[in-house]
Amino acid sequence: MTDSFAVGFAVNKANWDERAVLHAASPDYDFARYAADPAHLSGVVRFDRPRLGDLTGLRAVHLQCHIGTDTVSLSRLGASVTGLDFSGAALAEARRFAAAAGASIDFHEANVHDAVEVLGAERFDLVYTGIGALCWLPSAARWASVVAGLLKPGGRLFIREGHPMLGTLDENDPPVPRYSYFEHAEPLVFDDPGTYVTVDRPLEHSVTHSWNHSLGEIITALLDHGLAVTGFTEHDSVPWNALPGQMVLDEATGEWRLKDTPSRLAASYTLQAVKAG
Repeated sequence: MTDSFAVGFAVNKANWDERAVLHAASPDYDFARYAADPAHLSGVVRFDRPRLGDLTGLRAVHLQCHIGTDTVSLSRLGASVTGLDFSGAALAEARRFAAAAGASIDFHEANVHDAVEVLGAERFDLVYTGIGALCWLPSAARWASVVAGLLKPGGRLFIREGHPMLGTLDENDPPVPRYSYFEHAEPLVFDDPGTYVTVDRPLEHSVTHSWNHSLGEIITALLDHGLAVTGFTEHDSVPWNALPGQMVLDEATGEWRLKDTPSRLAASYTLQAVKAG
């Protein structure tokens, strides 16, 4: 790891270890609903259900799986799922949650950069990355090399992520581009005691290090590592209130979009790519 990422890794791990316990107790994650309803899916997976297709019998890995709601949802769609995250606290919550939800999932604690070493090369039919993951990694190329290493020939990457254009905006009204659209060596450093769901106290480990990556850098990295892009859709919504005071919640989908002309902003995207077979 680079020095800046090594520092960021430690800072972010402290932040996400603390978030994990708070998130697991949050009504927005609603752990109890999964136990009560065996067909219930996370909002992120439900949003992309038509694009995910039939997962029956596929061996899947969910990178940066956090507390496991998307991981369990993929399992409920028929995949045999492995989850990987760098936060031991998050995985403790994920294991507890999966057991309560009746899902058999193999969880591993590791930095995503070590995923091939930890899980094995070319083992998976599907690599899944949910929203809010890539910004914690400094290099799209290094991430793409991990994806390529995990996938079997003919295997598929599926990612839903916040749009890098959204990542450039500050929270002014109206928002203006303030941060780099393109990948940058040094991280963006934020100190924010809040998080994206309702929790019962502010974070003590409130500092985070993050990186933006342009769409061109992400797609080029995948192409350079032998994956062909097979699907790409931009959306005017995200599953969290990314610009407080300027977005409204669609109760039907659980997604947030600009309240004034949402077509002005590509807020997230779904990308699929297949490894050469």
